[in-house]
Parts: sequence; structure tokens; C-alpha cells
Amino acid sequence: MNFDDPAFDFIPWARPLSDPRKAKITVKQLLNHTSGIVPESAGVGNRGRWEWILGHTGDQKTARLAFDPGTDLDYSTHGLHHAALVCEGVTGMPYDSFAIEKLFKPLGIEKWWFQWFDGDEKHGRHPSHGLGLPAREMARIAYCMLRGGRWKQEKVIPKWFVEETAAPTHSIKGKKSFDRDAESWSHGWELPGRLTDRRGRDIPKDARFKPGSGGQLIAFVPSLDLVITRQTGSSGSWDFEEYLRLACRAVLQEKREE
Repeated sequence: MNFDDPAFDFIPWARPLSDPRKAKITVKQLLNHTSGIVPESAGVGNRGRWEWILGHTGDQKTARLAFDPGTDLDYSTHGLHHAALVCEGVTGMPYDSFAIEKLFKPLGIEKWWFQWFDGDEKHGRHPSHGLGLPAREMARIAYCMLRGGRWKQEKVIPKWFVEETAAPTHSIKGKKSFDRDAESWSHGWELPGRLTDRRGRDIPKDARFKPGSGGQLIAFVPSLDLVITRQTGSSGSWDFEEYLRLACRAVLQEKREE
């Protein structure tokens, strides 16, 4: 499997497809939010049974794509749920088992939580992409990415993946989800330094981060040799870019004083 392959070739539980356009969705489009699968802007909840998420209950918001694949960008948690099923379809392992075996154990991660959704007899019960990690454990993942996917002497994350996350993985332009520039979206990661409004100010272009529910944040900046994470445990209005910007400024100040 590569990221340009049709995603639904690896999701047998989605057949028959609720929208024929789903056959054209690539794995990459699930990760960079250009798939057209029900976006956050549709006002649909992000938790539910798999038959609903896969569009098999008659709800047109999950059955029909919001736009043709690759023609627009709109953040989609449902798209990332689908990516977790792709992982299971390709590896033969539920997403949580694959992540634990191939990522968490090599990095020495000790604590985690995965979100699971139930389904009927046809669709089954599977983990979604949702997970929770303490700040220390998130920092291990960010540090591995910072080192090009290596942990000590072991190759854990493919170097090509790390390199591709440094740039947008689509051709969409303009302001999109959360009033962010489309160019700030990559393979599941975001590029805050590419934001053209004040939020991108003083953040290096190679910075990558992933804001999460409840204020959690995982970030790494190769040019500053910086990893920063946050786990708040509470929801609210969090200024993710400002948090990273202050950390970057602190590192730059220290370098100037050396």
C-alpha cells in the first residue's frame, strides 16, 4: 500500500460504498482532509457506530461526500476514523495493536488509551484513530519524528513520511477549516509556520504540530532541535500557535545568549 492507493480498497466493511465517489479517495486524502468525507463543518458528531460512520444507516451526511475527492479541504475526524480502518485492512491488525507493537513499544511508551466504536455483525467493533497519551509519551513520538524517524539506532517511523510531513500534501489553496490556510495541512500533521495571519508569526516553517481535544498538543521543530507537548486534561479555547511561538522564542533567545 502507498498513500496514493484507493483507500476503500482496504476497508472491506465499507462495501457496498454509500457514494460511488468514495472509490476515488486515496489514503493520502484521508490524512490531509481532502477526501470529502463528512467534515467538522457539517455539524455531525464524531462518535458513533461503524455502520453510521461508513454511511450504511441512511444518514446522508455520512453516506454522501461533501465534495469530490481532492477538490477541496475541510477537516474531517471521520476521515481519520477511516484511516484507522485502512491500517487494519492493510496490516491485519487493529489500529491500536499495530500502533502499540510498531510505535509505542519501540519508543518505550508505557501509558495509552484508544477510542473504540461498536458496530453490527457486518461492521464489527474496531478502534478509531482517537487516542490519549500523557505529555511524556507524546514527547517520545515527537522526538522520534525530530530525529527522522529513528529511536536510538532503530528505524521506527519511515524517513520518507517524516520528510513529506514538512510540506502540504495536496494542491488546495486559500483559507479553509478553522480559518487556516490550506497549505498548513499535511499527512495528519499541521504546519503552523505556513499560516499567513498573525498565528504563523515567528514560528519556523519546518515546525509541525497536532493540536488535540482538550488543549493537548504535540509539536516538533527540527531547525530549533525542539520538542514540546502539552496535556491539559480540560477543554477550552486554547491558543496553540501562541504556545508554540513562545517556546520557539525562548529557544532562540537562549541560542543568542550562548
